[in-house]
Amino acid sequence: MRGPKVTAVLAAGALALTACGGGGGSDSKGGGEFTYWSMWKENEPQAKVIKAAIDKFSKETGTKVDVEWQGRDIRTKIGPAIAANKAPDLVENGFDVISSLLASTGQAADLTPVYNSEVPGEGKKVADVIPAKYLDAMPKDPDGVTRWIVPYVLNSATYYYNKADADLATTPATWDEFVKLCDTLKAKSKACVASDGDNTWTNFLLLDYLLVRDNGPGTLGKIYQDKTGAAWDQPGVLESAKRIEQFVKGGYLLKGYDASKYPAQQTSWATGKAAFHLDGTWVPSEASKNLAAGFKVGEFAVPPTKGGNTEIDIIPLGFAIPKKAKHPEPAQKFIAYFLKKDNLSGISTEAKNITPREDIPAPEELADAQKLLSANPSRLPLDGVAGDYLDKSLFPAFADLWLGKATAEQFVAKAKQGQIAYWKANG
Repeated sequence: MRGPKVTAVLAAGALALTACGGGGGSDSKGGGEFTYWSMWKENEPQAKVIKAAIDKFSKETGTKVDVEWQGRDIRTKIGPAIAANKAPDLVENGFDVISSLLASTGQAADLTPVYNSEVPGEGKKVADVIPAKYLDAMPKDPDGVTRWIVPYVLNSATYYYNKADADLATTPATWDEFVKLCDTLKAKSKACVASDGDNTWTNFLLLDYLLVRDNGPGTLGKIYQDKTGAAWDQPGVLESAKRIEQFVKGGYLLKGYDASKYPAQQTSWATGKAAFHLDGTWVPSEASKNLAAGFKVGEFAVPPTKGGNTEIDIIPLGFAIPKKAKHPEPAQKFIAYFLKKDNLSGISTEAKNITPREDIPAPEELADAQKLLSANPSRLPLDGVAGDYLDKSLFPAFADLWLGKATAEQFVAKAKQGQIAYWKANG
C-alpha cells in the first residue's frame, strides 16, 4: 500500500454505545444491519482478515453486514454518496482521505462513544488499547473533534536498512553520525541512500523531518499558514535546507536517482545497492520479492539534530462513520468488536501491517518501527498539509533542491515566492 494502506460474543446490550449521528433505529439492542464500504479488494490480505471478522460478528450477534469491497476507488465515491443521502454506515481509509472528505467538511461522526465502549471480552475500553497520542495528532473537524477515526493500521515513515549488513551494525543516533556513516560507506564505494527521483512526496519526508528536528514540531504547518511567506525566512528553515544540499552534494544518493522512476531505486535498495531507503512502512511488503538473500529488514528514525526533537510520523488507516449513516449503532459495535486482540492480530500476522495496539507484536520486519512509534511523540507527515499547495508551490521548489538543480538559498526563495502566489490565488 502506498501513500497515505472479530471474536467474542456480543450479547444484547453488551456495548453501551450511544448513537453518534445519523438515523439509528432500534439497533442498540443487538442484531440489525449496516452497510460497509471497504477500501480493499476482496482478495487482499486485509480484506480476508476483515471478512473473517464480519462472518464471526454476524454469527454471534445476528447482525447483517452488507459489505462492498470498493478498493481504492472508494475515495471518489464517498462524497457523491453523502450528497445523495446514500452514505454507507461504515467506511475506511487513510486518515488524510477521511479528513478531507468527511472530517474537514463536518460530515464525520464523533466516535467518542466507540472509544468509551468496551472491547468485547477484554475488560478494557477501546480508548485503553489505542494510545491517545495517535488520535491527538489528527486534524480537528469544525467542532474541534479529533476522534472521527478509529485506526486499525498504523503506518509510519522511517529509514529501512539491512540488519545483516556488517557495515550497518550500529544505526546513527544523531544527524552528524548519519552523515559520518554515509561518508564511511562512500569511501567503500557503497551508496548511502536509494531515492527514486520522481517520488517527490517520499523524498520530501527527509526535509519534513529535518524541519521538525531543527525547529520543533509543527514547523511546516506554521510555514504553510503564513500567507506572507515570511516564515520561510527563519534561520532554522534554511539550516534544514542546507542539510539537504549537503546530502545531495555529498554524493550520498545512489547514482542515477535523479532520472529514476519508482520503484527502480527501491528495488536497488532491496538488492543491496544502497544502504538506506526512506519511505513508509509498506516498503517491506512492496520490496519483499526483491530482497537479497539473507536480507533482514530493520528501521531507524531520521536522527535528531542539535534541536533534539524525536517525533515520529504516523499514517493511520481506519474506520469512520458518516453523520448521515442510517444505522450507526451496529457499525459502532463492529468497530469495537474488530479491535479485539484476537481479531486485530490478523492485520499483523496476515496483512503484515502494524496495528495501533501495542500489545500486538508487529511483523518481524516492522518490529523496529513499532518500537519507534511507541517510544516517541507522534506527528502527521507534513503536519497534515495536503492539496494543490504541495504540487503547485512546495514540491516544485523542493524537487530542484533534491535533484541538485538549486542551492538551499534558492530553494527557500522559490518556496517563499510560490507560497505567496498560492495564497494570492487562494485567499
